[in-house]
Amino acid sequence: MSLKTHDVTTDVTPDVSPEGAVDVDGTEERLARLTADLTVEEKVSLVVGAGMWTTTPIERIGLRAVAMSDGPVGVRGTGGETDGATPGAQTSAMLPAPSALAATWDLDLAARAGALFASEARRHGVHVVLAPQINLQRTPVGGRHFECYSEDPHLTAEIAVRLVRASQENGVGMSVKHYVANDSETERTRYLARLDERTLREVYLPPFERVVHEAQAWSVMGAYSGVDDGVTAAPVLEHRPLLTGILKDEWGFDGVVVSDWVATKSIRGAVEGGLDLQMPGPDGPWGDGLLDAVRSGEVAEAELDDKVLRLLRLAHRVGALDLGAVPGTARVTGLQPDDAPSSASSARDGLTGQEASAAFLRELVARSIVVLKNSPVAPRAGASGGVARLVPLDPAALAAPGRPLTVALLGPAATAPFLQGGGSSFVVPDRVSTPEEEIRAGLPEGTRLLVHDGARSRSNPPALDVSGRCSDPLTGAPGLRVELLDARGEVLDSRTAPTWDGWLQDVRADAVAVRVRADVDLDEPGTHELGIGTVGVHTVTADGQVVSTGDVVVDEDVVLSSGHNHPVARTVTVEVAEPRTAHLDATLQVVHAVGYASFVRGELVHRLPGASAEELLDDAVAAAAAADVAIVVIGTTEEVESEGYDRPDLDLPGNQNRLVELVLQANPRTVVVVNAGAPVLLPWLDDAPSVLWAWLGGQEAGTGLADALLGVTEPSGRLPWTLPARAEDVPVLHAIPREGVVEYTEGLDVGYRAWERTGTTPAAPFGHGLGWSEWEYLGATVVGPDDGPDVLLDVTVRNAGTRASREVVQVYVEPDAASAHDASEAPYRPVRWLGGFAVVDAAPGETTTARVRVPARAFQTWDVPAQQWVTAAGGHVLRAGRSIRDLRLRATLPD
Repeated sequence: MSLKTHDVTTDVTPDVSPEGAVDVDGTEERLARLTADLTVEEKVSLVVGAGMWTTTPIERIGLRAVAMSDGPVGVRGTGGETDGATPGAQTSAMLPAPSALAATWDLDLAARAGALFASEARRHGVHVVLAPQINLQRTPVGGRHFECYSEDPHLTAEIAVRLVRASQENGVGMSVKHYVANDSETERTRYLARLDERTLREVYLPPFERVVHEAQAWSVMGAYSGVDDGVTAAPVLEHRPLLTGILKDEWGFDGVVVSDWVATKSIRGAVEGGLDLQMPGPDGPWGDGLLDAVRSGEVAEAELDDKVLRLLRLAHRVGALDLGAVPGTARVTGLQPDDAPSSASSARDGLTGQEASAAFLRELVARSIVVLKNSPVAPRAGASGGVARLVPLDPAALAAPGRPLTVALLGPAATAPFLQGGGSSFVVPDRVSTPEEEIRAGLPEGTRLLVHDGARSRSNPPALDVSGRCSDPLTGAPGLRVELLDARGEVLDSRTAPTWDGWLQDVRADAVAVRVRADVDLDEPGTHELGIGTVGVHTVTADGQVVSTGDVVVDEDVVLSSGHNHPVARTVTVEVAEPRTAHLDATLQVVHAVGYASFVRGELVHRLPGASAEELLDDAVAAAAAADVAIVVIGTTEEVESEGYDRPDLDLPGNQNRLVELVLQANPRTVVVVNAGAPVLLPWLDDAPSVLWAWLGGQEAGTGLADALLGVTEPSGRLPWTLPARAEDVPVLHAIPREGVVEYTEGLDVGYRAWERTGTTPAAPFGHGLGWSEWEYLGATVVGPDDGPDVLLDVTVRNAGTRASREVVQVYVEPDAASAHDASEAPYRPVRWLGGFAVVDAAPGETTTARVRVPARAFQTWDVPAQQWVTAAGGHVLRAGRSIRDLRLRATLPD
């Protein structure tokens, strides 16, 4: 028996004093002199974006433009990708959903992800990545739930600090978002989040506070929404107590507060509130009126100086401002598009190219997968193996001697996987790995792989094959006839478009509509569906039938609500007996959105004649019955999980649940894989022997899943949120504003804390995950504090299984009611909450000790009258275990 110690620590000592940046080398003095040397016109230009993604350069002082890019799942770049689907967009390394990173509970992986962001930013000529999103997963129906880390503030902060720190160590800034209490999408540009001061301080602000203190974040993005904390009710960008009082003055944040795109609604209010940079520009409230406001005296020039100083400081940090030869000044080289995508830590971690990035992402995907269930099953009759768990798959225990292994791979997420959530995080991946190709490659030679959709998960039909099926009705050339029309209906431009991906970008300012026409070849006999998904004013006909009409003019609001990303398609049916042509004619609005490039949205769709939904099910069930093992991959789609709107329910789309139920009846040796970023209800969970939660896996979804299924890499993920069994049990089932207000009535009991309060049993609790092995918890000993106020707990565990495995040791804090001086006067506290965690690895039979640091803040509450943090009266109990509902050891801390 061997004994190892893993020390996982949290550095809570800020490198920057609360008063502001430390001027150890004269940099701050130089920045201040530059600020004073600028004209008022130059100062105003600096606090307004020069365009969609860049700030204003000032050549005479050596200031280049600072380039920004969306980035929660990858760095898209600045090539005009404003809508989530730009033709010809640069490819990027596509990470799995941020929730997947949090599901690893692995701080080293988080740091490596941060280094990858820096490498990717250099590759795309980007200085600041608009990520990570550190809002909490307050409700499972939140549209951007997949884009957040966790429902717990401590886990969120731990992952975010490592990621931001690693990126900025390599000279690339991260703009953490969305400050603050911006936790749902319904009416997100208008609602007020109403929450009490303790809840704000103890739940929603801590991730931002720690990223400022521990990672010295260079930028924070202010939210569209507002906050009512009981004292001040205002949009966040005008909320001076939050932006200036807490973030800048109290925490000592010396970076740039940037607006969410088109979120700035005022001049004076946002200036005074604490906004530093309005994006985008050059128009908008500040672009149109800030200079006049300064000249009139409404805004003092001195009020701009702090904002300009922060912008110059950011530019210097990312290498866009060269201060010259200042002795001892640390600086990085400018991040130009042709820079090598490398850095100190990225080189150390091997992140020096697309292949290395893919290898890391493959590991990340596999490590993030959560084993929800893995019960023993009987082998196939005649197979050589004994009773075993299905995952990892063992061909010897599944196939009968002398017969090749037969595997049924079923489900719409197996054949057309959903890789990333919708909205501003969209990137075009460097490559795409699919479950089919990767599982096939990993199975023994001679294995029969039976692949079937089995169900439909998307409402919209597939995209129309424009290049292969359409021709210009005027010229006969392959493609579409595209005509730009002015307000009088006159043709401004006419051309053949050989391809069409649903978007027309950067449309000229005098165009109000585009007319798209095509002759569509319909060769296959049967019923075809033709149609379009679009937004705004439109008229669409197909084969002489009216498909859809609309008379509502849309503007930038359709971008902010993501209504343009995945519009619901309207279709008509066309019966075909013999090959023929159907004429498609669509006149669509040009959307001139303030702050965004003008565009046209028209998703042309076409469903071929084919099997009915019941026939698809029958084929899949037959394949499952004939197979030694069935793998069913199901999940959400881009129509369900997206920025801009919240989900209406927690159900899987389409008839996927029915598919799982029928396959389980046909073959008891079935592994179900759930491909979703946010919780969905699994009504068949009790009947399935093996269930894996695989998130939205990004470009390496296929490789990572294959590695987890086939025993290459252990799926060692743990849930960063609670999986409900019933919708009615969910503490916050919606976040629909009432008269413009979202009430945070649950207070401190966010996420799993509410489940602990009620004692309701979820389908799987916070922190749950089985991995490949069994673990014994042998003892817990308080060994600190050692060098500060934090508490150190040594937790000794043993790998009691037959495979090398990884364990996530979780430590939760509870008030010790028995030792409290007067429970009636003690502040309200959750039943228990996450205090710390550590990841350890051990060989079979090996014993190891995890050292878990529980920060002092875990024992404190915010005293509202005193306006300070105080240690709660009474002692505390530390509980160690495998999840919030599997706590095996305890240690009591004295008062």
